[in-house]
Amino acid sequence: MILRLLNPQGLAGLAASLALGLLLVLAHAEARHWKKQSGQFEQLYRDNQAALAGTVANYRAAADAARAADLANAERVAAEQRQINERTKDAFEKRIADARAAAQRLRAGAAEADPRGRGDPPLPGLPAPAGGFAEAPGQNRLPQSDALTATEQAIQLDELIKWVKAQAALDPNR
Repeated sequence: MILRLLNPQGLAGLAASLALGLLLVLAHAEARHWKKQSGQFEQLYRDNQAALAGTVANYRAAADAARAADLANAERVAAEQRQINERTKDAFEKRIADARAAAQRLRAGAAEADPRGRGDPPLPGLPAPAGGFAEAPGQNRLPQSDALTATEQAIQLDELIKWVKAQAALDPNR
C-alpha cells in the first residue's frame, strides 16, 4: 500500500494534503490574529464611545453651570438696579420735598414782609429816573411758582443724570 502512495499520483495527493493542512494552519493562525485585532478595535471603539459620552456630559455640565451663573448674574444685576432705582427715587423725593419746603418758607416770609397784605392789588411803581436801572433788584426773577417748577425740573434732570451714570457704571458681566 505504501507503494501505491509513492507513485506520482500518490505523491501529488500527499503534497496537496500537506499543502492544504499547512493552509488550514495558516488560516487558523490568521483567524486568531484578526479575531485578536477585532477585539482591540472593538475595545478602542468602546473607549472612544465612553470618551465621547464623557465629553458630552462635561459640555452639558458646563452649559448648565454657565446657565446657572448667568441666572445668578442676572439676579445680581437686577438687585443692584433695584437698589440704584430706590436710592435715586429716595434722593429725588427728599430733594423735591426740601425744595418745596424752602419755597413754602419763602412764601411765608414774603407774606409776612409784605405790608400791603394779600388782598390788596399791587400798585404801580414809580418810573425809573433817566440813566437809572431799568429794573429794580429782584424784578428780573421768575415768579415763585415758576421758580419752584424750574427747581423741580432741575432736580429731576440732576437725579436722572445720576441714575444714568449709576446704571452705566453697573457691570453686567462681572
